[in-house]
Amino acid sequence: MQRPFQFALYAVVITAITGVTSCMQLRSDWRTASREPVGLAPDPAEVREAVVQVYGARTVGAKGIFGVHTWVAVKPADADGWTVYEVIGWRLGWSDSALVVHSRAPDARWFGAAPELYVDRRGPGVDALIERIDKAAHSYPYGTEYRAWPGPNSNTFTAWIARAVPELAVDLPSTAIGKDYLGSAIFGAAPSGSGFQVSLGGVLGMAVSAVDGLEFNLLGLNFGVSPNGVKLPIVGRFGSSSVPTHGADDARPGGLVPGAVQ
Repeated sequence: MQRPFQFALYAVVITAITGVTSCMQLRSDWRTASREPVGLAPDPAEVREAVVQVYGARTVGAKGIFGVHTWVAVKPADADGWTVYEVIGWRLGWSDSALVVHSRAPDARWFGAAPELYVDRRGPGVDALIERIDKAAHSYPYGTEYRAWPGPNSNTFTAWIARAVPELAVDLPSTAIGKDYLGSAIFGAAPSGSGFQVSLGGVLGMAVSAVDGLEFNLLGLNFGVSPNGVKLPIVGRFGSSSVPTHGADDARPGGLVPGAVQ
């Protein structure tokens, strides 16, 4: 038991040091930071089947030490480009909604931070999932609100989509702070849309499901274990590098989904 604990502790410390260094750099040059794609998304000219991908990348500034910004990207069958759904808080400075639905490279760096691919679904049945994603996005109830902690924020939005479309089976990392925010509800589905969750305003609770594993939330910091590895604050997760890539009918987890759009 001592060795795994030491390894986890070393991972947290090293990640924190690396995160501080990276965030200090991003704080000074975020306006010119790279937004170039990193090659994780298929070229629509070559892949004609429908595809859904979910990504996350460290946020800008000191917040990036603890958290990521997440988004959902879709490409319907035979489409010539990608559509990205995301919530961007600073838009509320000039817009009445933080929700953005736009065309951009799905695997673009988030102001210099390389994105991580959480799930990739493609093939028959995915077009139907894309329709439900679009419907869920436009019914997101917190578009006029944004709080980096404990939510609602970009990760609250991605979890809202995942709960509405549980076939995606998205296992968000512990750094997706805000994914546990359920508004005024206390009980609901886990962030993946499967299993169940108990959450007090996104700052205290737990979640259990075949996708999310077992996860505890203390003041917005998540600890747990899932089929994709161990989940820790700052680190995110470690232990598995596999990305679920499969069709729409490969997983149909069930759960309590408050406000989900089916």
